[in-house]
Amino acid sequence: MRVRWIKSRSRKGPGVTSAGTLGSVPAAALLPALRARFGALLRELSKFGAVGGVAFAIDFVIFNVLLRSGMESLLAKTCSTVLATTVAFLGNRFWTWRHRSHAGMARQYTVFFLLNGVGLGIGLACLAISHYGLGSIWPEFQTPLADNISGQLVGTAVGTLFRFWSYRRFVFGETVVPEPAPAPAPADPAVPVDEVAPHPTHPTTSTVVRRM
Repeated sequence: MRVRWIKSRSRKGPGVTSAGTLGSVPAAALLPALRARFGALLRELSKFGAVGGVAFAIDFVIFNVLLRSGMESLLAKTCSTVLATTVAFLGNRFWTWRHRSHAGMARQYTVFFLLNGVGLGIGLACLAISHYGLGSIWPEFQTPLADNISGQLVGTAVGTLFRFWSYRRFVFGETVVPEPAPAPAPADPAVPVDEVAPHPTHPTTSTVVRRM
């Protein structure tokens, strides 16, 4: 007797790929992750703003104290800027982004100081474009009000956003995620005797009786 092999097709459930994973993730599952990420970003931004406010106050106070003591203006501003930048670096390193990886303090401080200079240049560029660029066409942009809007408001806002992005991206590295502890391997439970499948018995061969 010829034996015919019948090929059966395995049916896949909807939304399941060949690897056994879900083909599409529901939108409800993404909301908690997005909410947590957005909340963490807001906390970093608020801490960054608080550190920046403290550094600005230190810069303002030290600059005026040095001016009253008779120090030259540019030297006084250089000293106050270096002190304020150092305070901002320490606050951001040990508070704002303390959960991120830190390679070396000397390297981080150097990159932090350089990026802070770039942020200052962005603010000065906004003031220069408004005062000298647009002001050459419309004299209203050369007034003290226009200089305060372009330099203090627009320039400071754009420079602060650049500092936040660049510090987060280039200075303080990536977020340190602790590796989860490996779960212990479950012990193989003893299989009850009653659940052991019996071995199939071979059918006995029938004897052939020859007719006399």
